[in-house]
Amino acid sequence: MSEKQHPIQVVVRRTGLTADVLRAWERRYRVVEPGRSPTGRRLYSDEDIERLRLLRRATLSGRSIGQVSALPTAELVRLIRDDEAEEARAPEPAPQRSDLAQQLRLEALDAVEELDGTRLRRLLQRAATAFGAERALEEVAAPVLTEVGDRWQAGDLSIAHEHLLSAVIRQVVGDLLQSASDDVDRPLALFATPAGERHEFGALMAAVIAATRGWRILYLGADIPAGDIARAALRHRPRLVAVSVVSRELGRQLAAELSELREALPSEATLVVGGRGLARHDTLLDEIGAVRIDGLAALRDYLETGAPAPERR
Repeated sequence: MSEKQHPIQVVVRRTGLTADVLRAWERRYRVVEPGRSPTGRRLYSDEDIERLRLLRRATLSGRSIGQVSALPTAELVRLIRDDEAEEARAPEPAPQRSDLAQQLRLEALDAVEELDGTRLRRLLQRAATAFGAERALEEVAAPVLTEVGDRWQAGDLSIAHEHLLSAVIRQVVGDLLQSASDDVDRPLALFATPAGERHEFGALMAAVIAATRGWRILYLGADIPAGDIARAALRHRPRLVAVSVVSRELGRQLAAELSELREALPSEATLVVGGRGLARHDTLLDEIGAVRIDGLAALRDYLETGAPAPERR
């Protein structure tokens, strides 16, 4: 076996995977087993990189990572060869979805710059019609939200632009949630953000993805103390309790909130935590038995596996 010498940045560049997807695949599907440097950084071998390339090619052909992750490399190569041969024989494809998503993102950004809420709402609704709710969120709404936030921080856009986008996305996502199943035989998922976290769009988008997967949704909103989330869970007995954390400065407050929440939740409820504000909290999440989800695509994959509850620690 070749030496594990490549840091994650090299793997990302050579495979086309994002670091978040790579970590999610490792944790959920054990696609590769990275080594560690003396300072604890992940290290990968040439064989690891080649296998990750193959897995990405398989998923680009329409296979789910759960379907192909356990295949031996030789079988994976054969599957990819067959899929790509079939694609080569297929009729000329329609315009690429990625092209339409890029067009909608650019038009949505233009609508934000012009403070045109009506046009922006129509564009996001068009994306939902073209791609379905979850893909519209991943490929259009989330990138636009990130871009506007970055440009606001840089001073290129005003707070009015950010507030306009926030209000329109909240409306569109709220409409999508209204169509969620209310069948009592469906599993229930509770979504919120913990105390101190006022950015709710990660939780809203995650709730829509769960709704499109047939889950019933109980959405509590933003900045909810652990005790209130736990009381709602004890009353409604959800199978999943999912919280979104965007702010990086919550620090000790976040650790205390998550620990209190896990302790107070019903034993059968899985605590799922996602968002870019989770840096340096991996150890805590492991200790309390929470599931970390890195991004909306990873959440979709997790829900597709049936989201089994981990053992309490």
